[in-house]
Amino acid sequence: MQELRIGMIGYKFMGKAHSNAYRSLPMFFPETVKPEMSVICGRNEEAVRQAAHQLGWQSSSTDWKELIIREDIDLIDINAPSDAHKEIAIAAAQAGKHIFCEKPLALSLKDAREMLDAAEEAGVKHMVGFNYRFSPAVRLAKRLMDSGRLGQIYHFRAWFLQDWIIDPDFPLVWRLQKDVAGSGSHGDLGAHLIDLAHYLVGGMDEVIGMSETFVKERPLAAEMTGLSAKGSAASDAPKGRVTVDDATLFLARFENGALGSFEATRFAAGHRSTNAFEINGSLGSVKFDFERMNELEVYFNSDEEDVQGFRRVLATDPAHDYAAAWWPPGHTIGFEHTFIHEMLELSSAIAEDRQPVPNFRDGVRCQAVLEAVERSIDERRWVKISEM
Repeated sequence: MQELRIGMIGYKFMGKAHSNAYRSLPMFFPETVKPEMSVICGRNEEAVRQAAHQLGWQSSSTDWKELIIREDIDLIDINAPSDAHKEIAIAAAQAGKHIFCEKPLALSLKDAREMLDAAEEAGVKHMVGFNYRFSPAVRLAKRLMDSGRLGQIYHFRAWFLQDWIIDPDFPLVWRLQKDVAGSGSHGDLGAHLIDLAHYLVGGMDEVIGMSETFVKERPLAAEMTGLSAKGSAASDAPKGRVTVDDATLFLARFENGALGSFEATRFAAGHRSTNAFEINGSLGSVKFDFERMNELEVYFNSDEEDVQGFRRVLATDPAHDYAAAWWPPGHTIGFEHTFIHEMLELSSAIAEDRQPVPNFRDGVRCQAVLEAVERSIDERRWVKISEM
């Protein structure tokens, strides 16, 4: 079996998710390229050494520049904070390495375009981490739309709701700093909604938005981890300014005439991670909530009147994407499986000599919408995506 030798930069929340995917892939999808977990890289020598042992990597490093030029590495996996994406990805492309990069692709549309240009000029494979596309129930929604079973699409409404920073004493972690994260809930959560909209409905023509930072200052963190919901600060710690949005909402008009509404917030009490959408068409509707990720609610106008209503479809039968590789029908899968399916697409694309999907082009497309919304907020007007 062909092997794909991986060097991964980042080892915390996403590092664990990616590591688990690489380890699980050959067990459940043995026909694909086998990932070889060669080197894991991070700034803290002791911590990254521990991560290598815990997560199953052969060795560790603290020098990403040395890692990307190694001849025994085929793919660079980037899941470090957003401010590091551009430099690493461009250097990896110039070194002839295939690239997987977590979303959002970059801090700005300009940077994202430079990353795409570098990857395409080098002729390497490139992929961006929009893992929610790889939920079987989402794939079912896509199939229903592509087959015309929902008819003409009228509405796409989506919301990604979390509550982990409602406490005003929650510390000023890196995700709340614009120079590191790029944006707050908009780029972290909203990016997933935008990508799902692009995947399911198509391109957007124009947007208008609004945002708010509810807690302007927070205690400086004494300790941080890669997990968004963790951090610590002394009770009398000095405070720093929050430089990202806590919540962003926007409206969109799609190129095909459909209307869209989007809400991303970290201030929705009771919502740990509600990533959901509803699509309404002339022949029916679908509803999805990732907290019940194995289910898609489906409604068809053609049903007899006495049995009309949303039906729950459990996307675990072999008829659904990826399901045949997992458990018997009715036995559900979880968050981690979306990353396994994502890495299946990446490894299969490399083996088949094609670009994986979603790739840096999709990352640039998403970044254009993110920045169009930000411009609309600043200028208090509708903004065409073509302006970006």
